[in-house]
Amino acid sequence: MYANSRLPSSAQSAIHDHLGTLLERHATALFRKPYSDYNRAAFAASFERRARVAAAAPLILDSCCGVGESSLALALAFPDHYVIGVDQSASRLCRNTGATPGSSRLPLNLDLVRADLVDYWRLMLEANIHLARHYLLYPNPWPKIGHLSRRWHGHPVFPALLALGGVLECRSNWRIYIDEFCFAINRLTLRSAHCEPYAPQNPLTPFERKYLNSGHPLYRTRVTL
Repeated sequence: MYANSRLPSSAQSAIHDHLGTLLERHATALFRKPYSDYNRAAFAASFERRARVAAAAPLILDSCCGVGESSLALALAFPDHYVIGVDQSASRLCRNTGATPGSSRLPLNLDLVRADLVDYWRLMLEANIHLARHYLLYPNPWPKIGHLSRRWHGHPVFPALLALGGVLECRSNWRIYIDEFCFAINRLTLRSAHCEPYAPQNPLTPFERKYLNSGHPLYRTRVTL
């Protein structure tokens, strides 16, 4: 398959000098962004659907799931779990699966939800919901030096993400992103997280497939929170 994806380009060559300071600030200051009404509604509806289908099943969250290909693969790979894939774009969510969020065309153990994760993660934590597994597959790396706070580990919501627990896995084709992600986990949880090269046999997402076909090295970290 032809692919010509470019590697992330950045003037940054190592973990950002300001990441430690940013993490300390986010760990000690309460994140008070108001919830959006549509995120509250999406969260409530998604967990009402879960309650009707598999309230007791271990929960897997596929964050930034895009077109939902990874969410569908996870639902098939973990039939005894309930999988929620969340993305902020409704058009992306129905592009490959042909199903809108909450559709009956999805497997019973899968739900696709249109929501902003900044709110969705915090609403989950507020409701005392914890995860068995959590996937962040190829999030936007925001590779410019000035974009540190746009990376998930540099965002003030990151402590809430970690507090959801479970086996957290993040993958990227930019090693610095995974190195920083591990640094942030180590700093905020004292858990040991390490970056490792990764070559999947069966790509989970269109981006993973495209990066592999473009010859990119891939990296991941997995840590039990």
